Amino acid sequence: MTVLIAGGGIAGLTLALSLHQVGIPVEVFECVQTPRPLGVGINLLPHAVRELCELGLETQLAALAIPTKELAYYSRHGSPIWHEPRGREAGYHWPQFSIHRGELQMLLLQTARTRLGDPHIHQAHHLTDYEETPTTIRAHFKNTATAEGALLIGADGIHSALRAKHHPNEGPPIWNGAILWRGVTESAPFLSGRSMIMAGHEFQKFVAYPISRPAYDAGRSLTNWIAELKFPPDHTWNREDWNRPGNPADFLPHFADWIFDWLNIPELIQGAKYIYEFPMVDRDPLQTWTHGRTTLLGDAAHPMYPIGSNGASQSIIDARILARELQTHGQTPAALHSFEAERNPITARIVLANRQNGPEKVMQMVQTRAPNGYTDISDILTPEELENAATTYKHIAGFDKDILNNRPPLIA
Repeated sequence: MTVLIAGGGIAGLTLALSLHQVGIPVEVFECVQTPRPLGVGINLLPHAVRELCELGLETQLAALAIPTKELAYYSRHGSPIWHEPRGREAGYHWPQFSIHRGELQMLLLQTARTRLGDPHIHQAHHLTDYEETPTTIRAHFKNTATAEGALLIGADGIHSALRAKHHPNEGPPIWNGAILWRGVTESAPFLSGRSMIMAGHEFQKFVAYPISRPAYDAGRSLTNWIAELKFPPDHTWNREDWNRPGNPADFLPHFADWIFDWLNIPELIQGAKYIYEFPMVDRDPLQTWTHGRTTLLGDAAHPMYPIGSNGASQSIIDARILARELQTHGQTPAALHSFEAERNPITARIVLANRQNGPEKVMQMVQTRAPNGYTDISDILTPEELENAATTYKHIAGFDKDILNNRPPLIA
């Protein structure tokens, strides 16, 4: 029998490739008619990169992505707070990659087409419903098509149709009052040329990192950036429009004086090829993802705030562990329950930790204690406070260096 996957994004395609790797037949159903390399940059943490490498994708990723060298936090005045090496520079056996989401998506899609075969990747198939028997499940799609298999996996994102079927009263994603304007700008390199920076605090923050290896090799930086503002609860905003073109007039004035020795933020914003506007949203953790012969995966299961570079990474880990459980237990509900028993508690903790700003909470601590700036960060935060914020989050998110380097592969 075949595993049916609703959703051809990062989670769904990683699962498809992983199931193919262990010899399980799979069909992928994506609602988009013609996939295109849309979006902006994302970070893939070493534990997720390891899984993609074990799918044989390291060479292709290295040709596209930046191996992130360091993560650095700064105050809204551009003063250093915290700096740590990342990826192989930090002693991991795998890099941390910064990459354009669209390029990663197209890499996974092309690889899936090559390995699974085009007939097993179905476009313009939007899941609407399903029905199951004791041994099979039949999925129904908006275009009136149907498909039968052993299991149905909902990897259809934050607006998952499968999740909505089992939780019809959940309502829209939960907005925390923050709006993110995201863009990509070709610029001169900054800091090491492979640095990821975060500046500001909980209510006003700027993130930037390079995402293109070809640009880096040419002495330039294709820089992904995020400008974030958090508004009071009564702020009027069209919360139902989750992804629309952004207007610099709505946020650029707030960053007009963020001109640092190492980065000119207004100039970076003004040079963007395009700008998108997103709300910072998530959903409350669910007690269960699995119902009969169905379960949820990635953003359909645990949408989280984009803090700590964890959204795509956790989706990739989900896919690999689900494939392992299907390899171990067969295409059965028992495999789905085993997968959920491992992943649901972990991802729920990450969702809740991100609501508390994850490791980025040190930025707000600095703003609270020294809103007018400082000369020496050690006068504001102790080394223990800084180290604990970073170390604790690595444990929660599952990328503790020693544990990751020494554990066996998820899939033998």
